[in-house]
Amino acid sequence: MGDIIEKVLPVILVFFIGYSLKRADILSKKDGDTLLKVFFYVSVPALIFLSVVQMKFSLQLLWLPVIAVMVILTIYVVSHFCGRLLHLDQPSFGVFLVGTLIMNTSFTYPFLMAAKGEESLAQASLFDFGNTALVFTFIYYLACKYGSNSSNFMVMISKFMRSPPLLALLVALFLNLMHFTLPTIATRFFNIIGYMTMPLVMLSLGIYFSPKTARMLPVLSAVCIRTGIGLLLGLFFVYLFDLKGLSRTVVLVCSSAPSGLNTLVFSSMEKLDNEFAASVVSYSVIVGMLLIPLLLQVTH
Repeated sequence: MGDIIEKVLPVILVFFIGYSLKRADILSKKDGDTLLKVFFYVSVPALIFLSVVQMKFSLQLLWLPVIAVMVILTIYVVSHFCGRLLHLDQPSFGVFLVGTLIMNTSFTYPFLMAAKGEESLAQASLFDFGNTALVFTFIYYLACKYGSNSSNFMVMISKFMRSPPLLALLVALFLNLMHFTLPTIATRFFNIIGYMTMPLVMLSLGIYFSPKTARMLPVLSAVCIRTGIGLLLGLFFVYLFDLKGLSRTVVLVCSSAPSGLNTLVFSSMEKLDNEFAASVVSYSVIVGMLLIPLLLQVTH
């Protein structure tokens, strides 16, 4: 356990630095937005590109995005049933569904990178392809359905197709299949840019962290479904597809990832319950910081 703790503890400490800077009024949520933009448009595309270009493919990797889709669709059935039992109003019910379905794989990247290296990020990005495809289609549709805004669905599809992480993944896959070797200077460049990912993600999450004590039953129910049921489904698919080694670790970690920040984005865009969304994301981050190091140790 000590080896994993040594690797992931610095990642967690960066989160608390972000939270402390927010509490001290040095950084604000606006700064968190800026950090996430740099992460989304610059650092994570570079890291995904470099990792996937250098990755050695195997047949079991093709199952990663498929498993992500199956995890989300199964959780939808569970969340819909549990959300109705909690008698939530429509905006809160929308957040309950969205918050339990979106897997914050970006949260897992720093932990996977610290504990398992860059190849784990390449596999996590393949898993995230299935996750992201549903986030900007099916899950966004749910946010629109239970919200009060009339957003353009095709705009979201367009954003998905033009997202830098997706484009980096597709280009890298093509170059990998063509057996293209990056020049040394390009490899060093993408390494420098990519290693900004960990501080950018954890600082921004610390800035966004804002747990509330109200409505704890629905909040904790959402967190348990996202992380607990997600983990059980990850275990099921690992054994169903007989995944081994790093792929097994990636599926377990990503399936039990905290609720994604797009929960907050969609809640704000579609006029859902923003306070409920912030609590779900915040408490699931706490659980994630405890659970993911444990999973990395168990699968070590």
